Amino acid sequence: QVDVMESGGGLVQAGDSLRLSCVASGRSLSRYAVAWFRQAPGKEREFVAMITMNLKAEYGEFVRGRFTISRDNDKNTAFLQMNSLEPEDTAIYSCALEFNDYALRKGGATYWGRGTQVTVSA
Repeated sequence: QVDVMESGGGLVQAGDSLRLSCVASGRSLSRYAVAWFRQAPGKEREFVAMITMNLKAEYGEFVRGRFTISRDNDKNTAFLQMNSLEPEDTAIYSCALEFNDYALRKGGATYWGRGTQVTVSA
């Protein structure tokens, strides 16, 4: 089993930055593709970013170059650097792990974290 824990969320103003962290324990992160999803109240869960074990990165259409996903396998940690935040980015951001990156891209994941709240004020 793998425990996944996100951190780094908070309350910021529009234009500010946040760096989210996703720490996996129990098994090596190096075996998994890692993705971030987000969900606001009353809305569908939305794909944010994914990084494969080969360091290929993909982002949701709304990101528009503002976010960067990365990973440090030695620390069993993945990151999401979020710049130029907008009020529309307000949501709970969750980290997910899966061997199959094609499945993960569609929201199919074996392990999920509980999420971290990001709130962006105007």
